[in-house]
Amino acid sequence: MKIVALCGLLGYGYDQQSLKNAFLEKVDYLGVDAGSTDPGPYYLGSGKSFTNRTAVKRDLMLALPLAIENKTPFIIGTAGGAGSKEHVLWLKEIICEIAEELSLHFSLGTIYSDVSKEYVLEKLNGDKVKNMSNYFTLDSSAINQSEKIVSQIGVAPIIKLLEKKVDVIVCGRACDTAIYAAPLVMNGYDEGLAFHMAKIMECGAMCSEPVAAADVMQAYVYDGYFELKPANPIRKCTVERVAAHTLYEQSNPYLIYEPDGVINLYDCIFTQIDERTVRVSGSKFTPATEKTLKLEGVKKSGYRTISPAVINDSLTIEKLPEIINTVNEFVRKNKSADIKDDDFVINYKTAGGKESSLSVIIDVVGKTQEIADAVCALARSRMLHCDYLGRKSSAGNLAFPFSPSDIHVGEVYEFSVFHLVKVDDLCETSKWTVEEV
Repeated sequence: MKIVALCGLLGYGYDQQSLKNAFLEKVDYLGVDAGSTDPGPYYLGSGKSFTNRTAVKRDLMLALPLAIENKTPFIIGTAGGAGSKEHVLWLKEIICEIAEELSLHFSLGTIYSDVSKEYVLEKLNGDKVKNMSNYFTLDSSAINQSEKIVSQIGVAPIIKLLEKKVDVIVCGRACDTAIYAAPLVMNGYDEGLAFHMAKIMECGAMCSEPVAAADVMQAYVYDGYFELKPANPIRKCTVERVAAHTLYEQSNPYLIYEPDGVINLYDCIFTQIDERTVRVSGSKFTPATEKTLKLEGVKKSGYRTISPAVINDSLTIEKLPEIINTVNEFVRKNKSADIKDDDFVINYKTAGGKESSLSVIIDVVGKTQEIADAVCALARSRMLHCDYLGRKSSAGNLAFPFSPSDIHVGEVYEFSVFHLVKVDDLCETSKWTVEEV
């Protein structure tokens, strides 16, 4: 069976000829991941995509016709970046737009994986919540403050739609591996190999040289092993790169944990077959003794305003801790009377060299956008002209790369739920629909 990964993330782009190369042979399944928690909680909370709509449409505009023409099921995971219902609908709109423009006709399956506060509270009260960190426990207050909560599905719901012979599947929040492992598990392939292959290729051509998330990867799955080969002839898979990507985002180099079970890599063997192809064998699968799904929820924590600046003076850089203390005290004493001390938080983020040039960002999160704006303006103006012992400048301490200097970022979200829940059925948080487009 041949599985193709369009690229590392929908909207990142890929070489069009690479995709054409992949389809010179029969492609059994085409997949692409479309989201991640890497950009943080904002996108789940806001309902916005962190990938650009025009870029996402471009990637789909090239791939969708090929998939339909070749009768290749196309699986898209974590729609719109965060996988909530809003994100799924956003991506479906793009797909339907392309279908109309190109006169494409196909069956479209949709998997929603949002869960209610009541569902999570029931799990909590039933002692069915597992903390992923001792520093982040879950309570009813965090659940009730959550604006959105999604579950991260595994292969089971995807298989349900594949069994219905659906042409295109759009998933809510999904494990990256589920996109590529589901067809193999459904067709009876070894689950250790299926999940291991999926783990390596879910980032597109990042397991090749030159490294690129923005290109097409091919997997050939056989009885007892699989092989990886980039579709772009300028790239090659090597044992080093393929093995390295096995470790990607893993806390344990030998065990990969999935909702369905654990992939054991102790006896895994990586073999260079030719200059561009690596064979992988020996991956083993142990079914989970306890079924769990990860939940991700967010709550609004305020509104952000930032002021990026640069300090190009070694003495000012040296005195920065003293300056920050002066600025904080000034803000406390000079803020509007209706702004309380606990209505805002100021952070100062620095980057770069510490001798002659340093980037600094004044980062204010307030209970309202107006509070964040007002506090940032006070902090920025005071830091700009703050005096200190030995100061030689009679003008500003800061250089501003942008005008306006203060940038309104908007709502700020934080994770309120990031936990596992015990489930009776790995499909219990999923709802799916099938329609003709």
